[in-house]
Amino acid sequence: MSEKQSVTQAETVHTGCGRTISVSRFVSEGLPAEMGRVVLDTVREPYDSSEVWASLTPEEARRIAGLLLFQAEAVDPPPAGRAGHAEVTPISGDAYEVTMRGHVLTVDQPVPDGGHDTAPTPVELFVAAVTSCVAHYAGRFLDRHGIARKGLRVACDYTMASEPPPRVASLNICVDVPELPPSRAAAMQAVISHCTVKNTLEAPPEITITLSGHRDPESAARESGVGLTR
Repeated sequence: MSEKQSVTQAETVHTGCGRTISVSRFVSEGLPAEMGRVVLDTVREPYDSSEVWASLTPEEARRIAGLLLFQAEAVDPPPAGRAGHAEVTPISGDAYEVTMRGHVLTVDQPVPDGGHDTAPTPVELFVAAVTSCVAHYAGRFLDRHGIARKGLRVACDYTMASEPPPRVASLNICVDVPELPPSRAAAMQAVISHCTVKNTLEAPPEITITLSGHRDPESAARESGVGLTR
């Protein structure tokens, strides 16, 4: 590799079959971004007589896929969209594409609810947003204090309300930080308890929903001076 090319720090996955697979990227200094490459590497072992292979569990495959997508976005980021703006368009049935700043997510519904279960539901994305926001604050806390993120796991169990209106009734979020010294526990608890998404739920924003190009009958009647018959 030339002096004008630099490799990012590799993230590694240790597989059950004995492989260590690393995912990184290299960029060519002074050249267009598209000249960058995502690097997938594994060490050749003595037992590799003819080819190098890896057998992956589904969890390992998802982990490597996530790292590949992460590095691909860094090498070739999507066109930046407008900050503070999201757009949703239909895909098929109950599946929708959500675009924010060039990043794309999909949502769907479970098969029993009429969907095809190709993606999480909007409610599940909401739960994921809270949980991942807590994880983000936890990770940044660890970084600030020089504590390894190794083993950091954040899990959330949630329930739906049994009475109308439809809504999430409770979230129980558990943060597991094996590397955290007991002396830092109280400070970390204070930090993760005030992540942005949780703050938003505790001081909910004003939400206005309008039908583009249409006015509700009462507003139209008030503007025209015509009374409504109830």
